[in-house]
Amino acid sequence: MKNKIVSNQPQKVATYPEITPSDQDAVECVNEIFKSPLTGAYNWDYIVVEDRIKKLYELGKKLNWNVEFDLDWKQEYPKDKPLVNPEIFKFPEESLPGYSKLTAETKIEMDRHRVSWQLSQFLHGEQGALLVASQLVSCAPTFNAKLYAASQTFDEARHVEGFNKYLKEKIGFQYPATDGLKSLLDKILTDERWDLKFIGMQIIIEGLALAAFNNMKVILNDGLLKQLLHYVIRDEARHVTFGVNYLEDYLKTLKKSEIEDRAQFAFEACVVMRDRLITGDVMSRFLDVSKEEATELTANSQQGEHFKNMLFTKIIPNLTRIGLITDKVKPKYDKLGVLSYQEMEDNFHPDWAEISKPYETQEEIEKAIGI
Repeated sequence: MKNKIVSNQPQKVATYPEITPSDQDAVECVNEIFKSPLTGAYNWDYIVVEDRIKKLYELGKKLNWNVEFDLDWKQEYPKDKPLVNPEIFKFPEESLPGYSKLTAETKIEMDRHRVSWQLSQFLHGEQGALLVASQLVSCAPTFNAKLYAASQTFDEARHVEGFNKYLKEKIGFQYPATDGLKSLLDKILTDERWDLKFIGMQIIIEGLALAAFNNMKVILNDGLLKQLLHYVIRDEARHVTFGVNYLEDYLKTLKKSEIEDRAQFAFEACVVMRDRLITGDVMSRFLDVSKEEATELTANSQQGEHFKNMLFTKIIPNLTRIGLITDKVKPKYDKLGVLSYQEMEDNFHPDWAEISKPYETQEEIEKAIGI
């Protein structure tokens, strides 16, 4: 396998080449190099504290699922049917001008591109989570946290595997990461402060992912993809709970100036992530509008605003719980229109019965959603 070093991720939609075992020497592995001033920490007391982190670690070991064997990849969703339920997920004509004039075949093609774009962002975000989780194994100061970060690393690898497999076998192409998502991952991966990695990944990116996964699961028609998302959601709920529980105690030990620094970082990350799942890439491919115009139309539509705000239903309560909605940054969140979510349920006291139960079958998942 050859390594190709690039200065940034490829910017075009990429197809998956057909590779046979005999062609492995011809495979080109595209790498972008980043350098991190990571400060690691040994833990020499090996003390296992019987707390929530230990409990989450035990659940992580118990609730492993296998991408290859626990999902039925032989299922083939009809190629002439939309993956996104058009009755649930509708855009008004003013936000998708000209959509109603497209042929049925073109609408199906656009549907596949919409799903590919969304899943591609999930895929890239999960790779970032995989890299960050592996860093946390080295730099987390306590033994319990190292053990949990190790189990999360395996979870994230499984998520990357699952989204990549669906994109490769069921869609056939993937989109590059948005500039916002890529820049935030760069920041988190290359920062030397381990707690900032926790805040950026466990609270912001994973929290937004939880909301986005739940939203997408409801609007999908394909039972296989619903099941994949549902299993990922079960894992991510543990990850966010880990971050909230661990950070709440740690941040209390910091100076006020250090807390404000982290609160500002969290806000800036929220701004970036608020817009990362709104894009004009797909619309501009199929309709007579530029990418910039399409992004603005989508973001400013009633549904676009609702979607962006919905993403904060977990993040704002969690940031409040760990003390990062300070008086200084609170007006900024208010201006974003998401401060009302402060009173919603956080992930500090999880429903242990819910996150401990065995993984549901595809039929049980669809029944629970009401399909």
